[in-house]
Amino acid sequence: MFVICGEALIDVFAAPGGPPFRLEARIGGSPFNVAVGMARLGAGAALFTGLAEDRFGRALRAALEAEGVETGLLRAGAGKTTLALAMIGPDGGADYAFYGEDGAEKWIGEGDLPALPPETAGLHFGSYTMVTEPVASAHLALARREAGRRLISYDPNVRPTVEPDLGRWRAAAAGMAALADLVKLSEEDAAALFPGEGAGAVLDGFLAAGAKLAVMTAGAKGALARGPFGEIEVPSLSVDVVDTIGAGDSFQAALLAEIARRGLGKAGLATLGRDAAAEMLAFAARTAAMTCARPGADPPRRDEL
Repeated sequence: MFVICGEALIDVFAAPGGPPFRLEARIGGSPFNVAVGMARLGAGAALFTGLAEDRFGRALRAALEAEGVETGLLRAGAGKTTLALAMIGPDGGADYAFYGEDGAEKWIGEGDLPALPPETAGLHFGSYTMVTEPVASAHLALARREAGRRLISYDPNVRPTVEPDLGRWRAAAAGMAALADLVKLSEEDAAALFPGEGAGAVLDGFLAAGAKLAVMTAGAKGALARGPFGEIEVPSLSVDVVDTIGAGDSFQAALLAEIARRGLGKAGLATLGRDAAAEMLAFAARTAAMTCARPGADPPRRDEL
């Protein structure tokens, strides 16, 4: 089982055009999507986050339970459920604005860190809870506590509309680089964190810091991965794109699900062969593509793939 650490929120989508705007609300949040994506692929997943006790928070909890995500690590949090407003562009991409200064996910502190179930094989961290306090310090402390014995995964998922100070995002990335076994970031993340650096240099930097597998996704251009096997480029699949929301989360969920299915831990990633890596990355690309072919963060189940 993997413990996924980070926010669960409500995505509010505004369709192209307007005003007036047509709005539709869905459950989401990058770590929430990763946990659900893993469960739909048949991998054990738990979500560790703060949930408000408002109607939205109850809906998020109910959805996790319905998907088979373990909810024993959820913490009832002060504050409200964060809303993320996503404006969909003509290419299916989304621009985000976040409304959640008092969001419950931000108020996890170091005193809230759980004892993990013994079946926990790894932890995944990412998105804006890595840069908003006190939860950012709590997550870093949890990663440090567990890095010696469990696989650590990290996706920066940079959201400047939540925290515009890119220095905080870079500091978070530097802290996690020394702890993470798997790093997955997007081309946009890399441009924000490491302006002017090429994809290969960015991935090599994470490998030099200790990662065993480093992956950069680039939308329709596919993905690039480096690890003990050398370098692999994975093409994207051609689909009719509805929107790209949740595609990166689905890619992440698929990678973690494959790591779990193959029984790979820290040592397994350190000796990952080229054929196995190519299969894992191709599976992740298919999963992300199917997510793009339907509205919102709606990751596929394994039998759909």
